[in-house]
Amino acid sequence: MTTTEERMRILQMIQEGKVTAEEGAKLLQALGSSRQSAPPTPKRDPRTLRVRITDLGTGKTKVNVNIPMGLVNVGVKLGARFTPSSAEIDYDEIMDAIQSGASGKLVDLEDLESGEHVEVWVE
Repeated sequence: MTTTEERMRILQMIQEGKVTAEEGAKLLQALGSSRQSAPPTPKRDPRTLRVRITDLGTGKTKVNVNIPMGLVNVGVKLGARFTPSSAEIDYDEIMDAIQSGASGKLVDLEDLESGEHVEVWVE
């Protein structure tokens, strides 16, 4: 219920005689103070999961994917497809870190066998 609807309901109760004008004033005052003292809802910043794979020999980027957090499950699976098979990465651990609000670099590894540098981070 919005503040306007709540105020109108209190005024209607006064008009119908269900509460006195003094009681209605107290209710309106309590309504105003409860709205002001309520903790602000946390603003969630738009975040992105980034996956970048570069060639160690040339330094050129092979893969550079930016994925909105709404698609993070797909993003982690997509990143897993490009990660060298010899890399030992726990994707469940990455998902847990993301869901707990972690930010910054989550994975940074070099696979010398395939000549790739893999980075995954949340911004």
